[in-house]
Amino acid sequence: MMYPFITLDDNAEIVHSEMSENGLVKVYVEKPDANDCFHNMTCYLPTYEITSVNGFSQEEQDRYMEVIRSAANLIIEFSKNGGFENASGF
Repeated sequence: MMYPFITLDDNAEIVHSEMSENGLVKVYVEKPDANDCFHNMTCYLPTYEITSVNGFSQEEQDRYMEVIRSAANLIIEFSKNGGFENASGF
C-alpha cells in the first residue's frame, strides 16, 4: 500500500510504502505533464537508491531528492505506522 506524504508547489506528489521486511521504504514521486501524462521516479530509503526516472530533468530529480532527504526520518517513521494519518493520530 502507498501512503500520501506531500504535494509540492509544482503539483508533484510524493507517496511512500509501508516498510518492507528488509527495512526498505519505496518512495514514489509523480507529477502531471501535459505531453506525457505523468513524469515519475522511484527511490528507496534508507539507501536513497533511485531505481527509475521517467521524464524528470536532472534539476527536478535533485529537487525531489532534496525534499526526500530532508524528510526521510518522517517518511521512515510514517512507513512503520501506516502513513501520516495513522502516525499522527488523526
